[in-house]
Amino acid sequence: MVWGKVKLENILHRKRETIKITPDSDYKLVTIRLHHKGVVLREIRKGNTIKSPMSKVHTGDFVLSGIDARNGAFGIVPLELDNALITNDFWCLEPNKEVIKKEFLLFITSTEYFDYICNQSSDGTTQRIRLQKDKFFNYEIDIPPLNEQDKILDKLTNQKSLSGAINSEQLHQLALLKKIRQQILQDAVQGKLVPQDPIDEPASNLLEKIKAEKEELIRQKKIKKEKSLPEIKPEQAPFEIPENWVWCRLGEITNYGSSPKAEPCDITNETWVLDLEDIEKETSRLLCKVRFSDRKSLSTKSVFKMGEVLYSKLRPYLDKVIVADENGVCTTEILPLHCYASLNPYYLRIALKRKDFIFYVNSLTKGMKMPRLGTPDGKSAFVPLCPVTEQHRIVVKVEQLIKLCDELEQSILQNQTYTQELLKVTLKEALEPKN
Repeated sequence: MVWGKVKLENILHRKRETIKITPDSDYKLVTIRLHHKGVVLREIRKGNTIKSPMSKVHTGDFVLSGIDARNGAFGIVPLELDNALITNDFWCLEPNKEVIKKEFLLFITSTEYFDYICNQSSDGTTQRIRLQKDKFFNYEIDIPPLNEQDKILDKLTNQKSLSGAINSEQLHQLALLKKIRQQILQDAVQGKLVPQDPIDEPASNLLEKIKAEKEELIRQKKIKKEKSLPEIKPEQAPFEIPENWVWCRLGEITNYGSSPKAEPCDITNETWVLDLEDIEKETSRLLCKVRFSDRKSLSTKSVFKMGEVLYSKLRPYLDKVIVADENGVCTTEILPLHCYASLNPYYLRIALKRKDFIFYVNSLTKGMKMPRLGTPDGKSAFVPLCPVTEQHRIVVKVEQLIKLCDELEQSILQNQTYTQELLKVTLKEALEPKN
């Protein structure tokens, strides 16, 4: 069948259904997300607070933002926004049924070419760039006959349905991987990930060595004496641990809450300056390492040393905790935790990322405007302590398993990209003129 070039003015008609605002009535106001993410509710407002001219839209209407159409801000009004209101910055477009089917129009508007049309049809000053009516409606696009549109729609709908099913499965796999990572950490701190060795020195001995080292540092006046923490009773333990392990409190085995503040002499242009934004939430991957010469932050900082555990006490639900691989300074919202005696910092990191610890800190900070774990609560947190040699075995095993999870995640993400690209190619091929 022969395709034909048709101007958008012959395909689309801008319609306005004006409405008289009643002061005491509630009205749904619409907004449109960027990058093809759809039409959504912005807010519900009383009529007496609405001062701008408004028009009504209905379920199934195609609307776009005159300001952000160039950024993919257009879509279909959903059922729940029937009779909602839009400002004059939004366009409600009605397709010419004799030329194009609404469903076919939707596929066209999801193409990069339609984004290009909106971009090229937008003009104005930097802060007031808008879609220009004359430019937009003067653009020509290739349109097949109506009966050919049905055939193309069938092909595209099937491909989109298949892509959607594949994407749902990929999202399910990613969610499953997240649970597997959590379970790996939980099994690790419950003594279920690696076997116990009867010749390992009991964890109680390690705890005594830590206490002895801290007492010596207090005697040398290198650290301050702290109030003793209450003993953990057996019934308080959140789960069972192996016989040669012990429960202890975070404040017993680290310097929780007493990190030295950075002095000018501690910072050079090459000093690593760590902020919360540099650590990825949940995975705790270090996203970037910024030097003072680039960040030049002069706010109060804490000093940390290589091998210390850096734990975010601000918004702890983000689960940001890393081990420093060099000396540096960090925001005071990050706590540098020094591990005494032979405590493995990578094991402590695992212990701070386990499910029950995250639940503990989140329960303490729930409802706070700026959730922050307080020093007394942090010091009192429970830590399952295992023998030093077993700590090493656990760290090695966790690293191996997490690496496998990361590789699987990258494979799934790559497949997601392939699926999206395949749909784009199918869409492009289907919309190429067949003359």
